[in-house]
Amino acid sequence: MNLFNRRAALGAISALALTVSAGIAAAAEIRVLNWQGYGTDEAFAVEAFEKKTGHKVVHDYFTSEQEMLTKLRTNPGAYDVVLINSAFTGQAKAEGLIAKIDTADMPNVMDLAPNLGQNADLVPGGEVYGVAWTWGVTALAVNKDQVKPLPDSLAVMWDPQYAGKVSIRDDGVEAIMFGALALGQDMNNITDLEAVKAKLKSLMPQIKTFWGSENDWNQFFSAGDFTISTFWSGGAGRSASKGLPVQFIVPKEGAVGWLDSLSIPAASKNQDAARAFINWMIDPEFYVAWAAKGAPSSANAKANAALPDTDFNKVTFSDPAVVARVQFMKPLSDETRKAYTELWQDVKTAQ
Repeated sequence: MNLFNRRAALGAISALALTVSAGIAAAAEIRVLNWQGYGTDEAFAVEAFEKKTGHKVVHDYFTSEQEMLTKLRTNPGAYDVVLINSAFTGQAKAEGLIAKIDTADMPNVMDLAPNLGQNADLVPGGEVYGVAWTWGVTALAVNKDQVKPLPDSLAVMWDPQYAGKVSIRDDGVEAIMFGALALGQDMNNITDLEAVKAKLKSLMPQIKTFWGSENDWNQFFSAGDFTISTFWSGGAGRSASKGLPVQFIVPKEGAVGWLDSLSIPAASKNQDAARAFINWMIDPEFYVAWAAKGAPSSANAKANAALPDTDFNKVTFSDPAVVARVQFMKPLSDETRKAYTELWQDVKTAQ
């Protein structure tokens, strides 16, 4: 081999080494903070993302929004992607816990439904702090084999014939919102909190048990502990797909709507990888596969359009009149949240 060819070969080897080194450097371990079992940790989705990008995905979990905020506050740099309910995005931003997201290299953002993707709580002043991911409602779920005729009103929770067969999630804010809806009040602007308190106290004799997680709900429902309960739309879809006789109902008084987004913590050192992961989470390919297992509604209009007509969310929310009854949660001040929590604890002692 002459000198020129030797130098060319060495150059090629060096270039290859640099390429491999760059590839290794580009790969990152990203840490995702979310509810356990909520989409981002689906094995098929993580495996596909890791194979495509080389990034490794590690999960940590929270059991409440307050715990999520605490973990962000006390562990700066520990997380790269975090699931945040839109009602908490403003607080996280105000505390400097999350970063502004440049979505230029996230093509799936273009397919987000405008009313969700441009939600003012996620995109204040046109700057993205949360990428709309999924949405759903907390409404009524009943045992369709035992509750006949099917109700169309929250009043069924107070119906004496179902005494001892009712449940509600053990969450003060959500319970108070349902009490307000039952009275015809705006759940985001409650004008008579004492009336709501009295309404919830009158519900306590009906309650068999409270539930806190989807697993709790399924176990209690399967055991026949209750036949009427509040429940999440996504959870109801998963329960129905497992063969449980669940009928999900958005009552005429309304339901509690929520919008979940994916954000990037301000101290993340892997923001490029984090954006790639978020873009994959809103990809129709991922969502259609997840929906088959039971998922909330996607914020991606293209993903929803790709679903079969028998999809739970497509059937449940196909009627615009039903969607119009949903009231989406708005941010609460710390003082109001504390007051609601204390009121709920007082209500439960009346059981």
